[in-house]
Amino acid sequence: MSNNLTESDVKKLNSKKGLLALLSKEPFNVERALRYIDYQKKLKKLQTELIRLQTWVINNDERIIVVFQGRDAAGKGGAIRRITERINPRFMRIVALPKPTEDEKSQWYFQRYVEQLPKAGEMVFFDRSWYNRAVVEPVNGFCTPEEYEIFMNQVNDFERMILDSGIHLVKIYMSISKKEQAKRFADIKSDPLKQWKMTKLDEKAQDLWDQYTEYKNAMFERTNTEISPWKIIRANRKTEARVNVINHILKRIPYDKNLEI
Repeated sequence: MSNNLTESDVKKLNSKKGLLALLSKEPFNVERALRYIDYQKKLKKLQTELIRLQTWVINNDERIIVVFQGRDAAGKGGAIRRITERINPRFMRIVALPKPTEDEKSQWYFQRYVEQLPKAGEMVFFDRSWYNRAVVEPVNGFCTPEEYEIFMNQVNDFERMILDSGIHLVKIYMSISKKEQAKRFADIKSDPLKQWKMTKLDEKAQDLWDQYTEYKNAMFERTNTEISPWKIIRANRKTEARVNVINHILKRIPYDKNLEI
């Protein structure tokens, strides 16, 4: 590999970021280090553009929802962190709701999500959303077949109401292979700083892979509408997925790209 390095590659590797990328993991991998340096450069540029997007949102009292769904360990949280780490925290929220309380179970299913919708000038990122009822809940027996059907019959109308109210809605599904999911679960279990991420649902995810696939496909078939489409992000490579997620958000929202920040 070293014989194929360009002058530009050598310059990248001789920088502080380059040396950190090269030495951060063993064994040394020059190609991986160069990929990471390029990723950091792209990410910085995209995060600058996200600040421009947020400035437009604040100045024009716009409202944005970005929904993240996907396989367990697909990198939803990591993508959201890269999106939000440089923007103004006062004008954005990350929503990751716990399981519903007894009171919430007696309410209209969408009610607790309606309470989280953005106010003027705000961006809201859902780390899992109302679409739990489309996949996670039926696979794990947390809802009845009737409740599932009611949800599937209502969700497109619910999203039409959101859009008609002037809120921008972006739906992202992060997809990984079964092999990559198993690898990430093993990594989580072996890392004391990540073990908290492993839930009882995660423990069953590999065994229930085919059932998740079945309900996921049904979700796409019935809720990938013209006015509210899904974007599937291939996420086996985390850095590439994060770049693609941000690019999609910037593409979907009609913000002023010439706005000074």
